[in-house]
Amino acid sequence: MRVTIATEPPAPGNQSEIRIQVRYSETDAMKFVYYANYLVYFEVARTSALAELGHPYWEMEKRNVLIPVLAAHCEYLKPGRYGDQLLIRTLRWRKGAARIRFDYRVLREGELLAQGYTEHAFMHPEGRAIRPPREIADLFPILSG
Repeated sequence: MRVTIATEPPAPGNQSEIRIQVRYSETDAMKFVYYANYLVYFEVARTSALAELGHPYWEMEKRNVLIPVLAAHCEYLKPGRYGDQLLIRTLRWRKGAARIRFDYRVLREGELLAQGYTEHAFMHPEGRAIRPPREIADLFPILSG
C-alpha cells in the first residue's frame, strides 16, 4: 500500500523543517534506522513545527487542548544509517473543523528516505472532542479533497 501524501503545493509558511542526526541507538541489527524511529522523528518534527509557530505543545496542554494521533502511516523507501544527517520536512493541513494532518518527508542530502503522515483530533483532557482555538486552527490551511 502506498502512502498518499498531499499533492497540493505548500501554502506560504505551511512548511517546517528540522534536522536530526541518526544516533547509534536508533539503528537495528542491519545498521539501518529502526522502522519505528521514523514515527519518533515525525513527532519531533511536529512538536518543533508547533513551537516554531508560537504554540508549543506544552502550552496547548496548559490550555486543555490535546491533539492525540488518530492515524499514522509511513512508507520506507531507502534506509537511513547511523550518523546520517536527516532533514524532516513537515506540511500541516486542516481536515474539517476539529482534525488536522501533518505530512512528513525524511531526506538525506536531498534523497527521499521515507514519507508519511499523522492525523490528529483536538481533544479536551477529559476525553471529549473539541474545536481548536481559532488562532491554532488558522495555522492549518484546509486540505481539499
